[in-house]
Amino acid sequence: MAFLSNLVNGISLGSIYAMIALGYTMVYGIAKMLNFAHGDVIMVGAYLAFCAAQYWGMPPLVALLIAMVACTVLGMTIEKLAYAPLRQATSLAVLITAIGMSYLLQNTALLIWGANPKVFPDLIGLDSLQLFGGELVIKGATLVTIAANIVIMVVLTLFINRTRMGKAMRCVSEDRGAAELMGINVNRTISATFAIGSCLAAVAGFLLCSSYPMLQPTTGSMPGIKAFTAAVFGGIGSIPGAMIGGILLGVIEILGKAYVSTELGDAIVFAVLIIVLLVRPTGLLGKVQREKV
Repeated sequence: MAFLSNLVNGISLGSIYAMIALGYTMVYGIAKMLNFAHGDVIMVGAYLAFCAAQYWGMPPLVALLIAMVACTVLGMTIEKLAYAPLRQATSLAVLITAIGMSYLLQNTALLIWGANPKVFPDLIGLDSLQLFGGELVIKGATLVTIAANIVIMVVLTLFINRTRMGKAMRCVSEDRGAAELMGINVNRTISATFAIGSCLAAVAGFLLCSSYPMLQPTTGSMPGIKAFTAAVFGGIGSIPGAMIGGILLGVIEILGKAYVSTELGDAIVFAVLIIVLLVRPTGLLGKVQREKV
């Protein structure tokens, strides 16, 4: 039963990584840039949900909705102010700007909420599920996290494949210049991508702190890095790849800590990534892109 318990916990943690990785992979697939401030948007979403529930007395669902709306606006603002002026800039300039934006969000959070960790309240409030006569206990937050990941993946896949904006995103991802010639508003499409990714970051921050209830300005840093690793693992730019990479990464991390070493759990995750990239440089579901010269 210990193995099953660890497996479920790994899928739950991996579901959070998958939600965060979707933001990375969508932005990279469409705008061809790495938004390293994405992990800090998770932290902002968690803090806003915490304040809405703890200080303003909002119900959990309302607190989550407030965090989602605020992070959506934040993501679009970051894109407009920091990234849109660098549309034609080099990749290095965009990368440095993303790192700078990450530090800006972290230090702003330090000024507002302080450095002391805060205990995130149990906003989900579901009873644990007991199976096999109580030998396997699954927390309510775990069940909600896994279910939310499945719903988000289905809705996002339908959105990308069936809606007008989703088709525009696929066109911009394939060839930005050709999409512009066909009348697609590239800037609006990229802004919509940041909005969706930031909204998912708020959900991920809420669920992350519900499962691991210590909240501080660096909360999103390590999950953000691991989610980026998951996006690369699954094939950055691939939405199914982000989900598969996130879940596999979470399972590998939990099983590695349980059966190998707690201290080496993170090292095992990155070692597996290196091995996968040596065998398949584009990731599990990534496609080889050939450039004409």
